[in-house]
Amino acid sequence: MMQLNPLHTTIRTKWLYLFIGMAVMLNLSALFIPIMGPDGALYATIAKTMVVRNDYVQLFVHGADWLDKPHFPFWMAALFFKIFGINTWAYKLSGIVFILIGAVYTYLLAKLLYNREIALWSVLILLTSQHIILSDNDVRAEPYLTGLIIASVYHFYIAYTRNGFRQLVLGSLFAACAVMTKGMFALVPIGGAIAGHLMITRQWKQLFNWRWLLAAALIMLFILPEIYCLYVQFDAHPEKIVFGQTGVSGIKFFFWDSQFGRFFNTGPIKGHGDPTFFIHTTLWAFLPWSLILFAAIYHFIKTGVKNVHQREWFCLSGALLTFLLFSASKFQLPHYLNIVFPFFAIITAQYLYGLRSAKAVQIIRIMQIVLCVLLIIVIAVLHYYFRPEEFTWHVGLTVLIWLGVLLVLPGNMPKTDYQQTAFRTAIIAFIVNLYLNLAFYPSLLHYQAGSEAAMWINAHNRLNMPVVQNFEQESYPMEFYLRQPLLMIADDDAHSKLPVPCFFYGSEPQVRAMQIKGYKVQKRAAFSRYWITRLNPAFLNHNTRSMQTDTMLVVILR
Repeated sequence: MMQLNPLHTTIRTKWLYLFIGMAVMLNLSALFIPIMGPDGALYATIAKTMVVRNDYVQLFVHGADWLDKPHFPFWMAALFFKIFGINTWAYKLSGIVFILIGAVYTYLLAKLLYNREIALWSVLILLTSQHIILSDNDVRAEPYLTGLIIASVYHFYIAYTRNGFRQLVLGSLFAACAVMTKGMFALVPIGGAIAGHLMITRQWKQLFNWRWLLAAALIMLFILPEIYCLYVQFDAHPEKIVFGQTGVSGIKFFFWDSQFGRFFNTGPIKGHGDPTFFIHTTLWAFLPWSLILFAAIYHFIKTGVKNVHQREWFCLSGALLTFLLFSASKFQLPHYLNIVFPFFAIITAQYLYGLRSAKAVQIIRIMQIVLCVLLIIVIAVLHYYFRPEEFTWHVGLTVLIWLGVLLVLPGNMPKTDYQQTAFRTAIIAFIVNLYLNLAFYPSLLHYQAGSEAAMWINAHNRLNMPVVQNFEQESYPMEFYLRQPLLMIADDDAHSKLPVPCFFYGSEPQVRAMQIKGYKVQKRAAFSRYWITRLNPAFLNHNTRSMQTDTMLVVILR
């Protein structure tokens, strides 16, 4: 077994702190990129409406009642809007703060379960995982869940090992906030982590300890604000039309249809499940660590079953139970997996740290070198075909510097040391995501015509004319970025309700329809539109991109 030099370990730990600091900056690098639609812009608009209406109880979209997600992420985004103003970076920062909270609790839990070095690597792995960084850019509910769930598991773990009431309260509070973010299924990774460990290690008395009944009662107490809000907006008004019908209970939707209804495909929002979906999703979503993760899970189970009582099963139980449940669900989206990434990061870090066989280190090293080369090729090909207009000399210089670090820094470490491979893997995450956040996404968002048009109108609407958009168009980016109310109309009421003169945002056929109805049209600006969350090769190729885009116009109607 290889012996580690304490001096070298100290030096590498300093490098770890530096890389974690840069990983935090990497996660902040998308702060000023416009918010993506539809979901990210929708959630930002709901939080904006909260602040504008000064109503933090009811959720509205286009002035109509909205029942889909619970309140907590909107409360947090609204809080940041109140502090920093209604803008892009305030909305994204609210989600990133919870990612960083998740990183802190990942460190704390890994340190308790293993040691400080594994804890530091767990944080670096988490903050350089591909879909974590993507979620910083496309903020939905998952960044909040990522922080809340691992925090709850940490405090419940302390309550279990030290029998502390305060820790039980904190664990229950974080769990309740997770429930008020996504619904009751947020308890699956929390309960799975605790119960899974106790069951596998056969601690039956601990499993049925009174503290867990108290925790359930505390969680129910802490989610009362959500239940109150749903009652006020929906249950107290059965006459409201929601999902095309009256008598809809917001409380029932929260406890059942929101999560269990999707799982069994019996709720108003349905999907089509694929049992293998999250396997291939993990392959890209947890890059550049996914191959090591699969090896780590296999090794953990293989060695753990021989020594069950000497291992911790919190991370594996919480992650795999959630993974299996999502795989069995009929409603599946890639970002659902983010909530178990802290568990994945700890599992991966403890595996890397435990690599002492030169042969095993060599296999992982070759595997990751091939992966790094492939990722560089992918970025090079993407750059060649996409030709991002936001690619400036300083972006290129930044990427080149990190390429130099990739070649030089790991080479100064012994090939038999796992940290050479681990640092190389982290560096490739920096290269890929700095390119994406500094060049690719800023260029891509130019094709989100709604936000581009809203910012143009803000700069040119000196007479404060009304702004009108057709219901058929995706409106959330326009509605969030517009600094005045957006009037939504349907084709059949356009003639009688338009306050002229006004700005009208619509497609070329919609503008022609306005001309046919007798409006005088003055064209002011044109924008290329593409559904940017559904990329295809023809759009990514700059030579064929124009055939994939629509033209959206901003005109003045008189």
